[in-house]
Amino acid sequence: MNNRNILFSGAIFMVLAVLLGAFGAHALKTRLPSEMLQIYKTAVEYQFYHALGLLLIGLIGFQIDSKWLRWSGILMFAGIILFSGSLYALSISGIKIIGAITPIGGLSFVAGWIFLTVAIWKH
Repeated sequence: MNNRNILFSGAIFMVLAVLLGAFGAHALKTRLPSEMLQIYKTAVEYQFYHALGLLLIGLIGFQIDSKWLRWSGILMFAGIILFSGSLYALSISGIKIIGAITPIGGLSFVAGWIFLTVAIWKH
């Protein structure tokens, strides 16, 4: 994944976070139980944070050429898909077993931030 792709994916995930947040606030507000709506909101929130992380990684990548930085972007991307994606699916479907995927996404987020830290430290 190169800097352009990381920036592009961060921007796309930001757009989707805004759209999904609005969808949750308007269309799902009366259709989901409050517990499921809170799970949905958590998915949106973490998508926002980590989409911003992708934008940060992409911008730093123009200054630092590092495999650690590229892996950081890959892990953040995967984390959004696994963490937020599983929470969206869980909240809308109510199928609890989908929640078993969520911690893998959380670990991807943590690893992505650690890899970003290493890339900056090594620079």
